[in-house]
Amino acid sequence: MSAATPPGARLLGPLLVGFVAGAALQLQQRGLWEAGLYAGIAVGAAVLAGLVALTTSPAKAAWSARSLATLVLALSAGFALTGLRAAAFQAGALAPALEGKDIEVTGRVLAMPQRGDDGLRFRFAVQSARLDGQPVVLPAQVYLGWYTGFGSREPADAESLDAPAALLALQRQPQNLRAGEHWRMTVRLKAPHGNSNPHGFDYELWLWEQGLQATGYVRAGPRDAPPQLLAGGWRHPVERARQWMRDAVYARVPDRQLAGVVAALLVGDQNAIERADWDVFRATGVAHLMSISGLHITMFAWLAAQAIGWLWRRSAGWSPALCLAVPAASAAAWGGLLLAAAYALFSGWGVPAQRTVWMLAAVVLLRQSGKRWPWPQVWLLAMAVVVALDPWALLQAGFWLSFVAVGVLFAAGPPQGKEAPLGGREPHAVGERGGDDFATDSGAGRADTVRGNGTFDTKNPGFPGLRMPWLARMAGALVRVAREQWIVTLALTPLSLLLFNQVSLVGLLANGLAIPWVTLLVTPLTMLGVLWAPFWDLAAAAVAALMVFLQWLARWPLASISVAAAPLWAAVAGVAGGLLLAMRLPWHWRALGLPLLLPVLLWQPLRPPAGEFELIAADVGQGNALVVRTAGHTLVYDSGPRFSRESDAGHRVLVPLLRALGERVDTLMLSHRDSDHIGGAPAVLAMQPQAALLSSIEDGHELQALRPATRCVAGQRWQWDGVDFEVLHPAAGDYETPTRSNAMSCVLHLSNGRRSALLAGDIELAQEQRLVAAGTMLRADVLLVPHHGSKTSSSAAFLEAVQPTLAFAQAGYRNRFGHPAPPVLARYRERGIVVVTSPVCGAASWASQHPAEVRCQRQAALRYWQHRMDTPR
Repeated sequence: MSAATPPGARLLGPLLVGFVAGAALQLQQRGLWEAGLYAGIAVGAAVLAGLVALTTSPAKAAWSARSLATLVLALSAGFALTGLRAAAFQAGALAPALEGKDIEVTGRVLAMPQRGDDGLRFRFAVQSARLDGQPVVLPAQVYLGWYTGFGSREPADAESLDAPAALLALQRQPQNLRAGEHWRMTVRLKAPHGNSNPHGFDYELWLWEQGLQATGYVRAGPRDAPPQLLAGGWRHPVERARQWMRDAVYARVPDRQLAGVVAALLVGDQNAIERADWDVFRATGVAHLMSISGLHITMFAWLAAQAIGWLWRRSAGWSPALCLAVPAASAAAWGGLLLAAAYALFSGWGVPAQRTVWMLAAVVLLRQSGKRWPWPQVWLLAMAVVVALDPWALLQAGFWLSFVAVGVLFAAGPPQGKEAPLGGREPHAVGERGGDDFATDSGAGRADTVRGNGTFDTKNPGFPGLRMPWLARMAGALVRVAREQWIVTLALTPLSLLLFNQVSLVGLLANGLAIPWVTLLVTPLTMLGVLWAPFWDLAAAAVAALMVFLQWLARWPLASISVAAAPLWAAVAGVAGGLLLAMRLPWHWRALGLPLLLPVLLWQPLRPPAGEFELIAADVGQGNALVVRTAGHTLVYDSGPRFSRESDAGHRVLVPLLRALGERVDTLMLSHRDSDHIGGAPAVLAMQPQAALLSSIEDGHELQALRPATRCVAGQRWQWDGVDFEVLHPAAGDYETPTRSNAMSCVLHLSNGRRSALLAGDIELAQEQRLVAAGTMLRADVLLVPHHGSKTSSSAAFLEAVQPTLAFAQAGYRNRFGHPAPPVLARYRERGIVVVTSPVCGAASWASQHPAEVRCQRQAALRYWQHRMDTPR
């Protein structure tokens, strides 16, 4: 195979860098331009590229005028093509006039439905739609929920439209939907809308990347036309097979917790894994293994390639035709790639699986070209392919973890041409590290062997002193795997801190066992179970054994550490420091990476100065959750709703927010026992073991078992850093009289003598009148709107007593209660009070130092795929 460098290789680097950078630049746009403008930029870039090619000559210098022109034009092309694609997709958005309407739709179930404790969710391809008998146009794909019927349903997830509570008790039970089935049903839709919080998950970006332009639920109450199955499905055989196998796993494995992990490894259904298990996997740094990841697909590709190559070479014993037509190495490479693509398709074709397949494809294509490609160009080409197919992958943590891991392994490996694969065969002349391995987002395996001096033994792979070849190879493989795992851990730790504000300190040890255990034992047993179901029992037993080890590690002190979110400059310095430490350089050069790590490890966000305080009203949907910060203390007032058995606002919103701010919570104050106020408390208490619990919950409440609560009683006072806190309600005698939970809301007043705030929980008219009549000092600059803006609260007398200039109304987008009620909003506006609603603002931040300013997360971090609202809804 030729080792010549391709003549256009010098321009490939600028071309790929420019294209990826252009796509990344377009993702920063707050709003999209007209499609014609993007098209004009793309055409102009193409014309200029042709002119540059005709008027300039190739230069031997790495960076010439031609290279710079290529970079700029590629950047323009990447920007324009990504914008053009986004504009075309946005044109199919749901019309605002159709939100909240009962629409009859006909279409197909696109993928395997996801079943939860409150029903199921599924993707639906709309073929036709009618509103009041007239045809209407809907987005091509929508994300629907079909909820079970029970009257005491918890407040719904802010990211899925709520069904009317009165009808839920009589809701028709969800059918056992299967991919490909053709259905007619009545649905109620809304625009994609998720919680918007600093350092939070961007649900709207996830929907955009999945091609979903509306969410909603199936109307299946007694007054609705029953959903009707029109025909079975044959158009999605892969999804139907995945669903059948997932159901078969659950039917075979009695332990639902273990069955979920087995199902995730078999068909890529990550939702099957319970949250408690995810917490263990994250704490021990093995979460990347517990679904069909790049490592699994790459290992499958490698095994398939080895098998195909062996069979291809053995075929020469019967007939040389195959080997003469296609060399065994080429057949193995292409066969492994095709089988890996089939495996990824069967796993659900998720974004991590797609990344791995495109990376494998790029490497195979360059390898089969017969040219020597430097590894940076192979790496950049794989990245550019992924970005071309899915530009929004650039905003996913997994994208950067994948490519940085592979790039580090490339860069930390031996110089190109210094290695040889196992068995002494000549290395392939490609830009990655030779041999028959595949590039992967885990950087799995090389076939060469590391010497103690950093060179590679091409004559006797493994350990020369060992006389048994198989033992020498095994020992050499263990050394290679340990070294590569150490390099990846060292390089990715700063990046993990940047992306998640958390890193596992036991990850190296956990992965040392979990990677071979899951890849070589659990996953093969899971796949063999398709042929003989008892193998699933063995896979579940192997998972159970691994869980014992991981749970033991997770209980170690400091098994994982959290740091505050650092600014961009500190994060970039930290990642550079990790990369420098992992490079194949003398140690005195590597040591220069240590000071670069310090900013990201030691960073602490600015706090209010002494005598000042700050409020952060988190966006938790239909519920309350605020963070109060002083110079040295933190109080969390309410913890948001519980969405389902596996999801709550504490886990999804407050824990990431508190971790990113580097908060050590002193007190968690739960106003009362309603689930939209205490749903996230278990997650917050677990994260903050030192936090005191102050609440009006009853003595027998389940939270008392997690943290004994002190009753909040009117008259309680304390001072933190020059800021006074006082509980105004309830009175001690209220605990002796049975009453509604809202009436027991803890009301907190805080003031620094110049500015003040009143957090009113869910008090209603009677409690407002009582506070006003008692002459309690209610005056405040900021008011947390009582009971989310219900008609039963925010009386005129109460507003006159408080006289706020600003009010926070925390409520879910298009919530079933209609909060905040229009008459209530009118009372606020009549008095010149600015009402900030969470659907419009997202998380709202206010500081006593700057009382006229409110920072809205939805506006501060606005991107074009995010939902925009101008008025409260």
